[in-house]
Amino acid sequence: MRRRTIAAATALGLLALTGCGAADMTKQSSPYADARGARTVTLSVQSWVGAQADAAVARYLLEHELGYRVDTVQIDEVPAWDALSQGRVDAILEDWGHPEQERRYVEEKKTIAPGGELGVTGHIGWFVPTYFADAHPDVTDWKNLNAYADRLRTAESGGKGQLLDGSPSYVTNDKALVKNLHLDYQVVFSGSEAAQITQIKQFAKEKKPFLTYWYKPQWLFEQVPMTEVKLPAYEAGCDADPEKVACAYPHTPLRKFLNARFAEGGGRAAAFLKNFCWTTRAQNEVALMIADQKLSPEEAAERWVRKNGPTWRAWLPK
Repeated sequence: MRRRTIAAATALGLLALTGCGAADMTKQSSPYADARGARTVTLSVQSWVGAQADAAVARYLLEHELGYRVDTVQIDEVPAWDALSQGRVDAILEDWGHPEQERRYVEEKKTIAPGGELGVTGHIGWFVPTYFADAHPDVTDWKNLNAYADRLRTAESGGKGQLLDGSPSYVTNDKALVKNLHLDYQVVFSGSEAAQITQIKQFAKEKKPFLTYWYKPQWLFEQVPMTEVKLPAYEAGCDADPEKVACAYPHTPLRKFLNARFAEGGGRAAAFLKNFCWTTRAQNEVALMIADQKLSPEEAAERWVRKNGPTWRAWLPK
């Protein structure tokens, strides 16, 4: 966003959502990463379910169509770049923009190579439930948020309105935005994407108003319609200083990155990952099966693959 995530992680959140027993790559490397000559691939998987959907489908096809052994590992966003540069993982399939790491590893050290676009455009914003926006249309302009602070106060927000965030590991601008826009709000972290979803669903069930940090693409919009609050317009460079940012989040074409040695010598696996490119709708379909229907990532991927042959066959290297 940078998925504006101070890394978007928590191993517990990933295990709860995927049930795949992903390792914590913050402290260890995969035994398959950078294994020269071996038909193995290691994918870095972020804690949000969209990224898990990417990895699930890529893993399924690498294993079942190309004959590779695939390891998926959980690691926060910024450390993932370090692991990728060092060859501890081979690929990141969903990056929301990390210009500092890209400059260091892609442009200067040349230890990481671009892998192309994922085909999905990401966007972070502040959202209120549509039922509340319909009743109070002016709440969708940030200039009017203070008038609703009392309505949005919770026991956790210390007498101010609550801005609900996810994991404290997410690299967000929210605290700076609250401060620089002089808003009478407190950022409250739910702990993980899964916990944030649970809280949003509970608010919606009770038809309570709420203000939350959220992002697209995300399957939850299909179950809890939400309307974006208009923040000051984004302009290139307006978020360059994390302490002074006072503008909206950008719309970001999500991108893939590969370890440079893997990109050059990873054979059909590397070619496949460069070709891997799907739509927001497809990602949401798989994510919904994982997070809401409680299918395992492999089951969700298999179900999607069975129905979408013409799409994924175009990704297979010639």
